[in-house]
Amino acid sequence: MKKLFVTDLDKTFLRSDLTISPFSKEIWNKKYKKGFLLSIATARSLKKSLEFLEGLHLKIPLILLDGAMVATADKKAISINALDKDISKEIVETSRKFEIEPFIVGLEDESLNERFLYPKKLNIFQQELINAYKNDNRLRAKDKIEPLKKNLKIVYMGEKENMEILEQELKTLFNKNIETKLSKDPYIDCHFLTVLHPKGDKSHALEEVLEYLNISEKELGVFGDSHNDIGMFKKADLSIAVKNAVEEVKKEADIVLPHTNDEDAVAKFLSKI
Repeated sequence: MKKLFVTDLDKTFLRSDLTISPFSKEIWNKKYKKGFLLSIATARSLKKSLEFLEGLHLKIPLILLDGAMVATADKKAISINALDKDISKEIVETSRKFEIEPFIVGLEDESLNERFLYPKKLNIFQQELINAYKNDNRLRAKDKIEPLKKNLKIVYMGEKENMEILEQELKTLFNKNIETKLSKDPYIDCHFLTVLHPKGDKSHALEEVLEYLNISEKELGVFGDSHNDIGMFKKADLSIAVKNAVEEVKKEADIVLPHTNDEDAVAKFLSKI
């Protein structure tokens, strides 16, 4: 039996309406009480993740913001891999040549209080996302985006072709100083490009969690659905894709489940162990 199971949230453990079913909650807490180590690896922040995971036992460090931060549910930082202000500023200035402005999620202080910076002039995809976050107290609208001291992720949203061009430009200019992830947005009809610290992805964050728990990769199982989960799949002894995962993820998986995220795929698998 694997000692640690880590699951992605969106389109993997979360249902498409961004809820967790009573069955999934029941199985998670039941397995936790039986000694399973259960955690998440998500592109979402600590604040949003805790909102979604309310009612679940969360004693294992959480992998957040694509891996830029590993923290406990009570806001104790295990590791933070953030882009500093200088390189973040260069990244933003580079994107302005393409007339693209980003979102930036960063830390305001050492207490892990987050800030979500967004440009006042939004494209249609950004506007749709901001509408979903309109009551979030982390939001700060800016005439001109100025990075923070610690920038956990810089995110662009747009048509796939434009995002590919920008990604290639950033890779050329910043080489090994950044990590980029390009994926189709699971809820909005566009692609998003995430720029991270080179050690700010889920794979590196998993290493931090394994070291913290003093367990090996042979004791690790992971669940996922999208491109930013592939690094975890390559690291884990057991990689599990949900039925609705993208084809590239299914090809990397040891197991492809017969159920989707809306059919409690993760919980059904755990319930049979």
